[in-house]
Amino acid sequence: MDTDVLIVGAGPTGLALGVDLARRGVDALVVERAEELFPGSRGKGLQPRTMEVFDDLGVLDAVRAAGGGYPVGMIWQDGRRMGEHRMFDEAEATGDSPYNEPCMLPQWRTQEILHARLRELGGRVAFGREVVSLEQDDDGVTVAFADGETVRARYAVAADGGRSAVRRALGIGMTGETVDPQPMLVADVRITGLDRANWHIFPPSESHGYLAVCPLAGTEDFQVVAQFPEGAEVDLSPEGVRKTVAARSHLAPEDVTEVRWASDFRPRAALADAFRSGRVFLAGDAAHIHSPAGGQGLNTSVQDAYNLGWKLGAVVRGSADAGLLDTYEEERRPIAAQMLAVSTGIHRGEVRRGAATRQLGLGYRDSSLTEETRPAPGPLRAGDRAPDGTLDGVRLFDAFRGPHWTLVAVGVAAPELPQSVRVISGAEQPSYGKGLFLVRPDGYVGWAGGTADELPAYLDRLGA
Repeated sequence: MDTDVLIVGAGPTGLALGVDLARRGVDALVVERAEELFPGSRGKGLQPRTMEVFDDLGVLDAVRAAGGGYPVGMIWQDGRRMGEHRMFDEAEATGDSPYNEPCMLPQWRTQEILHARLRELGGRVAFGREVVSLEQDDDGVTVAFADGETVRARYAVAADGGRSAVRRALGIGMTGETVDPQPMLVADVRITGLDRANWHIFPPSESHGYLAVCPLAGTEDFQVVAQFPEGAEVDLSPEGVRKTVAARSHLAPEDVTEVRWASDFRPRAALADAFRSGRVFLAGDAAHIHSPAGGQGLNTSVQDAYNLGWKLGAVVRGSADAGLLDTYEEERRPIAAQMLAVSTGIHRGEVRRGAATRQLGLGYRDSSLTEETRPAPGPLRAGDRAPDGTLDGVRLFDAFRGPHWTLVAVGVAAPELPQSVRVISGAEQPSYGKGLFLVRPDGYVGWAGGTADELPAYLDRLGA
């Protein structure tokens, strides 16, 4: 084998998966068709649950240093400020949820941070590697590239975006709908004449669609988003972007001093018919395509990687049976469908950017990996996200950080466990209640019980 895991695509999904596998000692190669990382902002919002994932992956400090909060929206009309518009429902940080608001970070910067972390862990990205064919057998996957080279891997992951070449090679279809037939322009620009304290919103008129100009935290750039009539051709040239901004705002074309990147798209919502074919898995946009409204696509994608990483790691290392990989689609496809509905609802103005978009309430109670053995569970059940907090003076997220499993024992004696499981115990933790809680490497409670009688069998089954 050339590598244990071949990851196709060096976007946030592929890079996050590469980081997770590298810290587990799994030999993984990330390949990218382009000659460099994606240069545009596109996805710019990191939700609180993704911030928790980045805490565990060791990139939270870099993300916070590079990013920032979202500015308040400002409505403009005829060159005058008409009033503020709150883009998000506010939420306070709590002991069990320390990251309460989305962090703004342009996608290109997120990728740079993840790429740096991957290299720090000894991982690598091979650029200029376009996949042209894929074959698999009982032992592995052979991927051929446009330059004539091939790579043999035990498993492969398609993280190569909404137009995934790997998904098409597998013959996996996508089911969905056009959320909005009106094409959209998105561009990263430099602008004079607008402050960076507001997200500037120019409502639609009879002659044109809306325009939004958002300062991108940690940069000198603004992200421009504009809507066009159905069937219109979007001019992506610098002159075209300048004309669009000038026609819909009080700004002059020359106020757009630089156009750094531009693209167009038509908002869609689509879900792959399967997330797996044999030894190949779909993750991120290759598996689900979101409207950008609400900032759910990138976040759902990173969490695909986070779910798949520990499972691939356990199987490749031989500590778990290959059947564990069946649970990736079982757990992630319903979540993706749920978040697609949220994204579409926000785009259509039917859902607020609030608790649902923060993704802290998602879980796996119905998963075959979840075992709740208590007849009367407390506030936290098996399958739920494991909250932060302190127990006997130890911060729980600090205890969870790393590729291991963690047993949280609250008011119950902790049993002797293998060194691969970290044990934290104490008398009381309000967010947990009384009991034993085995926390998976991805921060969800896999098993919960009042006694440890059934815990060894679960650990053996999961390769912990």
